This record gives sequence, C-alpha cells and structure tokens, in this order.
Amino acid sequence: MKSELADIFLLGFIAALYPTLLAAVTVMLLQPSPRRLMFGYLLGAYTTSITLGLVIVFALEGSGAADQAKRTISPGQDIAIGALLLLAALVLATGRDEPLRRAWQRRREAKPKPEKTKEPWSQRMMGRGSARVTFVIGLLLSFPGVTYLTALHRIARLDAPPAAQTALVVTFCLMQLILLEAPLLSYTFAPEWTRGAVTRLRSWLTRRGRHFGIIAAAALGAVLVVRGLVNLL
Repeated sequence: MKSELADIFLLGFIAALYPTLLAAVTVMLLQPSPRRLMFGYLLGAYTTSITLGLVIVFALEGSGAADQAKRTISPGQDIAIGALLLLAALVLATGRDEPLRRAWQRRREAKPKPEKTKEPWSQRMMGRGSARVTFVIGLLLSFPGVTYLTALHRIARLDAPPAAQTALVVTFCLMQLILLEAPLLSYTFAPEWTRGAVTRLRSWLTRRGRHFGIIAAAALGAVLVVRGLVNLL
C-alpha cells in the first residue's frame, strides 16, 4: 500500500513537469490580467482531469481490470523499464546521442524557413486575454497522458474505499497542475516578482533542461530497478 502511494505521488511530480503547461503559464503571466486568465485555465484543467480521472478509476475497478493488472505486473517489468531509463540517462550524459542531434539539426536547417514564425495556436488564443478562452484551452490541453493514466491505474489497484480513491484522484490532479497553481497563488501576493521568476525558470529550463532530464531519468530508473530487485527477493 505504501509503495503504491509513493508511486502515485512520484507520478504526480513527473506529470507536473509539463513543458506545454509551463509555456502557457508564461504567456498568461505576461498578459494584462494574468490572474483571471490562469484561473480560467485552471478551472478548465480541473474539469477535464478530475472528471475523467474519477470515471476511469471507477470504470477500471468495476471491470476487474485492476485485479488483472495485479497478476500481470511483475518486478521484471520494473527492472526492464528502470534499465531503459538508466540507459537513456547514460546515452545523454556521454553525448552519444550527438550524431542523431546533428542529423536532426541538419534536416531542420535544410527545410525552407517561413517568413514569419507563428506562435502555437494555444498561445495565440491566450494572448487575447479572455478567461473563457483559457477555460476552453485548459479543457482541451488536459486530456490524459501516459503518466496520468498510469497513476489512475495504480489508484484503481489499491482496493481502497470510494472516498479514498476520490481523494487520491483529486490530489494527483492538484499535483500535476502545480506549475499553474503556484504562480496563481504567488501572483495574488507578489505579481511583479512572479512574472520575473517564471521567466527565469523558463530560461533555466532552456539552458539546463538536458542536465535535468539526465538526473530525472537516472533517479527514476534507479528507483524502479531497486524496487524490482527488492520484490524479487
């Protein structure tokens, strides 16, 4: 039980590292009424993530899929996935992916460049300054991803009471939107500082994103391998 809960909270942290959400927050913070825009986006994101989360968890529980998952998930799978993550971290850390990066860069440079680079549709829409628009964008950009579905699957496997499962789904959804919730709260008390902090964070991720990815992949891979080995003993 404790191991499953730890996995769910770890997945919540991973789901929070969502570049699209960070970009959306940065755009909204630079608008004339950022708090209103972020609040609209947050309501839309909550509507999609919490509603779908509850539907999926209780559907899994009722269908017996969660019990089947208990029988099929093995320590070997943890070790295999962890080993792949460690291998990915090693490749990135040693620069062995450099030939692929150079080839991708050459193909990118060979493409004809448009006269004017357009911003993503979601960012252009958010620039209009409407909370209704950001609510709709929050709805559309919050559909389930792999990490989200994995966490819901683990919640369904807990055999916990419905109230506890509901609380876990809501908690996970709150965790995965921390990049939006924290600036929204911070903007309420320190708007100017928050704008600068988010801009600095985005710049840091641009400079150090590769290094952070290596550490995250290595840490998660090590946890999965160790857990798999412990469960085999």
